[in-house]
Amino acid sequence: MHPQRCYTLSASCPDRVGIVARVATFIADNRGWILETSHHADADTARYFMRIEIRADSLAFDLGELRRRFRPIAEEFRMDWRITDSAVKKRVVVLVSQQEHCLYDLLARWQSKELDVEIPCVISNHETFRGFVEWHGIPFHHVPVTAESKAQSCAEVIRLFEEARGDVMVLARYMQILPAEMCEKYPGRIVNIHHSFLPSFVGARPYHQAYLRGVKLIGATCHYVTPELDAGPIIEQDIVRIDHGDSVEDLVRYGKDIEKAVLARGLRYHIEDRVLLNGNRTVVFR
Repeated sequence: MHPQRCYTLSASCPDRVGIVARVATFIADNRGWILETSHHADADTARYFMRIEIRADSLAFDLGELRRRFRPIAEEFRMDWRITDSAVKKRVVVLVSQQEHCLYDLLARWQSKELDVEIPCVISNHETFRGFVEWHGIPFHHVPVTAESKAQSCAEVIRLFEEARGDVMVLARYMQILPAEMCEKYPGRIVNIHHSFLPSFVGARPYHQAYLRGVKLIGATCHYVTPELDAGPIIEQDIVRIDHGDSVEDLVRYGKDIEKAVLARGLRYHIEDRVLLNGNRTVVFR
């Protein structure tokens, strides 16, 4: 993201001739200064994807007027689209259980302003990190989850997320399976880190599964949450090489380092509007 304030147009639509010309002409006619542009045509789905950053002070009108003027073009090309303002920080609600590494990393990046977001609250099904989170000046909400209270707990998480005006929910090793209705309520807005190179080794204890299979590469996957367990559109992945001398404990230790980095990168791509959904796949304009 460029240091100066910009408006980011992200859009996808059925592919056809003239999309780029029409959008670029619209921007030029309004004296818009393009800072960055990315495009992708997907042959399998016959859809076109674009992301354009426009210098905000090059336009003689505000974001609301930009959206109003662009809407006829979006309708003409049947676009799924959004235009965001880099001056408005995304509001990230973090969910965590009892493993600290991803939470610690996100808060460190937030505190140093490397991750330029608002964190209105952290939600956990355990009290473990209350002191740590509140030390950062962030509200902490304890929402216990039991087999009997799952529905009520889910409803409370949704209430807190809405109350916090959350833009995105991040599962920073939140060890609970979200109910389908919650996943469907926020499509493309719940980001998870899975400690495996999906689609291999889904579910619990993936490092143990990998160890028993004698794999030579382990990894982590940042993906959007859908009702199907660990099968949502993938945003980012990374791997590390291991060998026969590594124990399960070594795999877990290596994996934690990858998980932190992959989650941070995936979340950054999301908050910078670099991720566009393409069915169960993604287009990521890095």
